Amino acid sequence: MRIESVRSFLLSYAFPEPVKLTYWGGERLILKRDAMLVRIEAENGLVGYGPGQGSERAHRQIEQAIAPFLEGRRLGDPDALRIQFLKDHGADAELVKLYAGVELALYDLYGKLKGLPVSELIGGRVRDKIRLYGSAGMYQPPEAYAEEAAGIAGLGFSAYKMRPALGPEQDVETVRLMRQAVGPDIELMVDAHTWWRMGDRSYGEATIEEVARRMAAYRIAWLEEPIPPDDHEAYRRFREKEIVPLASGEHEPSEERYLDLITNQCVDYVQMDVVCQGGFPTGRRILAVIEREGLRFAFHSWGTDLEVIAAAHLGICWPESVVEWLEYPVYSTERLKTMYPFPLATEILKRPLEIERGQLTVPREPGWGVEVDETVIDRYPWVPGPWSIFSLISPPGTWSVTADHSRPWAEPEAPAES
Repeated sequence: MRIESVRSFLLSYAFPEPVKLTYWGGERLILKRDAMLVRIEAENGLVGYGPGQGSERAHRQIEQAIAPFLEGRRLGDPDALRIQFLKDHGADAELVKLYAGVELALYDLYGKLKGLPVSELIGGRVRDKIRLYGSAGMYQPPEAYAEEAAGIAGLGFSAYKMRPALGPEQDVETVRLMRQAVGPDIELMVDAHTWWRMGDRSYGEATIEEVARRMAAYRIAWLEEPIPPDDHEAYRRFREKEIVPLASGEHEPSEERYLDLITNQCVDYVQMDVVCQGGFPTGRRILAVIEREGLRFAFHSWGTDLEVIAAAHLGICWPESVVEWLEYPVYSTERLKTMYPFPLATEILKRPLEIERGQLTVPREPGWGVEVDETVIDRYPWVPGPWSIFSLISPPGTWSVTADHSRPWAEPEAPAES
């Protein structure tokens, strides 16, 4: 069986009105949310789907390099096809990571051809369910974070993650109110990546340590990226103080950097995004090292339900003692108002994922075991441009953000004219 076509579709959900969020370092404007749907069809009509990086650059590279390589090739073992791709393009690390993302659709197609779920193609499942944490919480008053935490707990999630950026005192007060709102049994995760992205107002080392100690009193599950993620030595020193569990990984640029993060025991929870950071090949290799080092893993996932189910198939190949969590972004709906709406996230599938009491049951049907709704291609046409814009107070400047969240630093633009 040969591969007939490889196509990628850029998708956007443009907000009726931009979402404006004020925080300690400035202001953030969110204009839209982007996604990519990768579609690979075999000559017999079978189709495999996968999530992709929602960027024009990724779309061009798929069209110009990855699709020409795959089209016409026999649909054999995806690992063997990857080895062939590496012979020609192995020196281009970013293209190799993009190929690993496209490969997710290839696994879905291969699973359908073999009549097996993807999890059985990449190691074999050891369980059927994986725990999700409800992820939302962006730049709002402390009371609003607490209300949102209670709402997400009310949906059945056993954990809630938020993003503090209100200043040290207000950040601690936020965690206090969240714990008060959800009680002792709901896990609370604090994603502090904004603390080091606020220019002159970024938190210093002493402030971070003090805030962490005060938050620890409310038994947070982890503190995520409180300092720049490329400073592994700082993380190692911070972890040795045993103030609070630390998490990082979604900004690691390479497998070598992942190994440095893991083997030097820099964090308690290692994180990875299967779409942007090397797909199943990287995930399978680093998970073995994480298990050996006695650490834990938590998926980063900030896209659609198709990305969630792809990550879940890898996660259930490991026991919960290794792969403990999968991030589930909770977008605003009629049932619960959170950070903003992103209906494409769920509408990309014809039927909702099976989530009960905060756990996702991974289907046993071939491929991902879900049906993709291709009508989203026409219903959510691509809107060019950045999806989010940051404006800093000091030094004044504006930064645009594209869909590739694995890049920790944005290039500054010229200040907007008044």
